[in-house]
Amino acid sequence: MARKENADTAANPGRLKQIALTYKMTRRADSKVGLVVAGVGIVTFGVFLAVGFLINHPIYLGILGFILAFLAMAIIFGRRAERAAFGQMEGQPGAAAAVLENVGRGWTTTPAVAMNRNQDVVHRAVGKAGIVLVGEGNPNRVKGLLAAEKKRMARIVVDVPVHDIIVGDDDGQVPLKKVRTTMLKLPRVLAGPQVTAANDRLRAMGDLMSNMPLPKGPMPKGMRMPRGGGKPR
Repeated sequence: MARKENADTAANPGRLKQIALTYKMTRRADSKVGLVVAGVGIVTFGVFLAVGFLINHPIYLGILGFILAFLAMAIIFGRRAERAAFGQMEGQPGAAAAVLENVGRGWTTTPAVAMNRNQDVVHRAVGKAGIVLVGEGNPNRVKGLLAAEKKRMARIVVDVPVHDIIVGDDDGQVPLKKVRTTMLKLPRVLAGPQVTAANDRLRAMGDLMSNMPLPKGPMPKGMRMPRGGGKPR
């Protein structure tokens, strides 16, 4: 019991620190987040408390209102924090890789399986929906990268469906904030062993960026491909 209590005590400061950091990050992009979240909490609690007085149960409704107000504040804060995070990532090379890393369980992500000297890049995710190639950068150049990667994979994975997504806000493209939901809506057509087999084959094929140290999350804007880096050896 003592160990469990000590672990919980040690975890709480970490959670609080993470929430504080998330709030600071969100406030830089959304200066009204504090007022909006507080307003939602006050209004929700006030409505339930008022109803409690009307039906002569202010304590019960007050407690319920407090719980639901806290829940509503958490939901609103989470949505605005997510929106702020996507707003800061949009337009940065490698932003889609950061999104793919958080798609959820059952997906294996490999960032930057193809890239050119202009920092147009293709990432790969493998799951029960098949293989998803996500390209970001200039749409015309990205289409060429996607086609080349599909051709390269066709020799290794034959019976696995391949989907492609180009990140952007134009017709036929998917906004960065909708990449995750778009992937999760894809029909699941593969069983677990088939996903494992596809991953193993793709790993054996090797990736363009497998030997290149890449930072997690969005890549620095000053990063450049080495000479001849657009083609696998």
